[in-house]
Amino acid sequence: MKLDRLMGILTLLLQSEKLTAPELARRFEVSRRTIQRDIEALSMAGIPVVTAQGGNGGISIMEGYRLDNRDAFTAQEQLINLYGYHEDSLSEKTKLLKQAIAQHRTIRFDYYYSKGEMPREIEPCFVEFRWGDWYVFGWCRLRQDFRRFKLNRLWNLTLTDDTFEPRPVPPEQASGGEAFPAQHSISILFDKSVRYRLIEDYGLRCYEESDDGLLFSLDYTNQAYIFSWVLGFGDKAEVLAPEETREEFAALVKNIFSRYDGT
Repeated sequence: MKLDRLMGILTLLLQSEKLTAPELARRFEVSRRTIQRDIEALSMAGIPVVTAQGGNGGISIMEGYRLDNRDAFTAQEQLINLYGYHEDSLSEKTKLLKQAIAQHRTIRFDYYYSKGEMPREIEPCFVEFRWGDWYVFGWCRLRQDFRRFKLNRLWNLTLTDDTFEPRPVPPEQASGGEAFPAQHSISILFDKSVRYRLIEDYGLRCYEESDDGLLFSLDYTNQAYIFSWVLGFGDKAEVLAPEETREEFAALVKNIFSRYDGT
């Protein structure tokens, strides 16, 4: 998660003249302190990040810093590579999407989601890093509306010869506020031994410490993602509240256990 966020911050800084820490904190849904640590990590990696104080201050990348022809972020002898584990890598997808957006050509792909697989054709508007993942945003010809598609779920991507006239994008859809409108809250008690993992994901002040452990509270939109994240801590985490969510998580754990005890 941290590496994805670092790549996302670097991408935004390369695309923008200047951004502020509060803007980045809102974009990645983390604290300003976490953004400050991320900027320090980029600087330690040799990336020329420039910060300025005052009313016109902000965070920027030194002029002349760019993407090299290997589709990776480079600076001095440091490298943050965008290639993934899959043969059809993120870098190859973003390269084709950049071409489609510049030439106003539609793209086709197979999209995998909770209900199965579906072919889509869209008029791409932009590629963005949001909610810890990369997405392409565009007009979906099937749904006749703007949609976001996660790049890791998007396969067999092809560029068509069909061109389009760019459509005006409603600000609320471009900002992503409509994508996950429902908000939920969860409280989790973590063992103190996993303190470093909470700090890595959500910052230094993300929990309250007590004799029982680390009390962590979070607002979220995707329960499946949060449950899988908590499961990653094994017996070092306990969902406390709300009671309904605790019961749902307990049922999930019991179903997992039943796969191994023969019942």
